[in-house]
Amino acid sequence: MKKVRLGRTELMVTKTAFGALPIQRVPVEDAVKLVRRAYDAGINYFDTANAYTDSEKKLGLAFEGIRENVIISTKTMSSDKKTAQAHIENSLRMLKTDYIDLLQFHNPAELPDPEDPDGPFAAALEAKQKGYVRHIGITNHRAHVARAAIESGNFETLQFPFCYLASDIEFDLLKQCAAADMGFIAMKGLSGGMLNNAAACFAFMQQYPDVVPIWGIQYEWELDQWLALDAAGQPMTDELKAVIEKDRAELVESFCRSCGYCLPCPANIDIPQSARMAQLLRRSPYRPYMSDIWYEKMHRIDNCLHCNACKSRCPYGLDTPALLAANLRDYDQFYAAHKDD
Repeated sequence: MKKVRLGRTELMVTKTAFGALPIQRVPVEDAVKLVRRAYDAGINYFDTANAYTDSEKKLGLAFEGIRENVIISTKTMSSDKKTAQAHIENSLRMLKTDYIDLLQFHNPAELPDPEDPDGPFAAALEAKQKGYVRHIGITNHRAHVARAAIESGNFETLQFPFCYLASDIEFDLLKQCAAADMGFIAMKGLSGGMLNNAAACFAFMQQYPDVVPIWGIQYEWELDQWLALDAAGQPMTDELKAVIEKDRAELVESFCRSCGYCLPCPANIDIPQSARMAQLLRRSPYRPYMSDIWYEKMHRIDNCLHCNACKSRCPYGLDTPALLAANLRDYDQFYAAHKDD
């Protein structure tokens, strides 16, 4: 299985990597079996997060006895040293390991300050000095934070949304990472489930040899399709180019990266979450979104003032009010079908 150097970390990771967010929705025994199958097939890179409920625990169970053969990245959403330390300790315990290959700061609104003795970066540095963390990276949905992370020189990897719906913004970030010898990890390679042609998605990523896509895998058939595409070395074809061109024409205007530039909203709508609700319902544990709290949050969209402030601020040119309305329709249909599950 093809491996990629993950920037200056010098980690050699399989270009077909395993995104472990979706295994939250899988029973423990099935999840462990799925992860071990991925490992047995040659995948050596697995990405999870402290915030992904029991995902780390399931990986820890799957990797008992083979820890030294896999590369694990996890994440902390902490904004202070004490919480970051607790997250690192919890991740080590859940993963049943004494080190984390790559610790990533999980989508912070601003860069953690390495000079702040009480900040989360201080915890990461101390853990690295003790050998509990080997490399430090960052994930984000905001282009300006990603650019700042690259320019800072403090992070060895960047994880950012990247798929064939990408704009010049993402391609520029990719070039900047290459120039800084910073590993580029692609999240949302299927655009949160909006893209359904795995061959097209796979072939697109093969055009960028330094990009490591983490494919979110929940089912055996999903693993099988990535393994088959990897084994075949699926190239870009005229047929797949046509699929990509069609999808770009139809979907580019509805791909919310959750960057938050649209905020604040005068109607108090949680735009970054609400505008990608249809994706969240398909790819994450959906029960939390069936709550009265989230029902009320989603129906704030009914109070949209149509001031178009969010639309004017979107760096990707999305028609945000229309996207919110579409996600509310999808949410209401899903809620009616699953609220009593």
